[in-house]
Amino acid sequence: MRIDIITAGTTGSVAPYTGLAHRLAAEGHEVELVTHGKFAALAGCCGLPTRPLEPDPFEELINLHSRIEGARQSPRALMLLARATERAALALVDGLLAAVDPGADLILLSTLTAPLGRVIARHHGIRSMGVFLQPDVPTSAFAPCVLPWRPPGPGNRLRGRAANAVLDRLYHAAARRLHTRLGLTPRGARLLRAERERELWPVWHGFSPSVIPRPADWRPGLHIAGYWWPHQCPQWQPPALVRDFLAAGPPPVFIGFGSMMPGDPARLGDITARALRRAGRRGIVQSGWAGLSVVNDEVITVGSLPHGWLLPRTSAVVHHAGAGTTAAGLRAGVPAVPVPVFTDQPWWAGRLVRLGVSPRVLPHARLTSARLAETLTLALREPRYARRARDLAGRLSREDGAGAVARAVAQLPARSSQK
Repeated sequence: MRIDIITAGTTGSVAPYTGLAHRLAAEGHEVELVTHGKFAALAGCCGLPTRPLEPDPFEELINLHSRIEGARQSPRALMLLARATERAALALVDGLLAAVDPGADLILLSTLTAPLGRVIARHHGIRSMGVFLQPDVPTSAFAPCVLPWRPPGPGNRLRGRAANAVLDRLYHAAARRLHTRLGLTPRGARLLRAERERELWPVWHGFSPSVIPRPADWRPGLHIAGYWWPHQCPQWQPPALVRDFLAAGPPPVFIGFGSMMPGDPARLGDITARALRRAGRRGIVQSGWAGLSVVNDEVITVGSLPHGWLLPRTSAVVHHAGAGTTAAGLRAGVPAVPVPVFTDQPWWAGRLVRLGVSPRVLPHARLTSARLAETLTLALREPRYARRARDLAGRLSREDGAGAVARAVAQLPARSSQK
């Protein structure tokens, strides 16, 4: 079967799909990963075919968010973010139209590409499924992932509907433009979502039921597969600097903010260095998109390294709580200190606390060296956090999320006769 996996966004929105793609390829499918050109090296590792999804409309959104740090709740900031999101969705229309292979048998769509990609797949008569890293269907079990985590309650369904209404509004112009380009009667994103739910469009979620149990009030067709982990090339070798640093002392703390650009990197680097010194810990700092850099006798700075290799060799992870890094930290079985910046990050951060692997959420807007050192010390000195992290990591090691998706794909007909 010819399969396109289409994803957009940041590194954490791409890396997990490399593992899913390689698993499907191992099952005998002809798989191509469609994503932004800047991820070609990551996605193309070990011969995985790729196709560019251009332009990258979400880099502007991340840049804008970092520029208005501290003013996100003002009406002007919210307006700017909304307009940037609408522009990103509009730009995604042309990218998807150019990237979708009309000859594919199946298209697997990420959360950001699904609202538009499903329309294109149907236009070409291609079967499609969702492969989401975050849940987006309202439930009473938890708040929508664009809001901070909340315990179960009926208000969560209302919050979920409200969040989806906002997202549909931001995709509205893009959905209508897409229909026009395809020669179809224009339809908005709200109607497309209603159609998706009415038809029980299948969605497989790439997180563990041990982390997010399947809500009892979800409709049929919504599945929790388990994590599909980023593919790590067998030929990869760690840099000598990292290997030697790990061997020279006790396991260090990992600190990284991935694709986020949260404010001034010099200030963030100073906070990081001071916090590690106050906590008396060695550290490995990942530069990421922020360009973070801390170098002294007890700290090194690294570029992109496989989290599946590095994080199990650390004592704790300090991160922005994106879906991908959250998953990697849980897999590593070490305590976490989540420092969320925006979108779904406060939600995942709250879940880490609920799971018992982190003492508290430390929002980036309130980050200081003293708060970071205090939270890090608590995470490392209280044995219950490490114990809970190890227990959860053991459960994750027995799951096969990519295999669950592969089995579902094997049961599908190659082409859909319905347009």
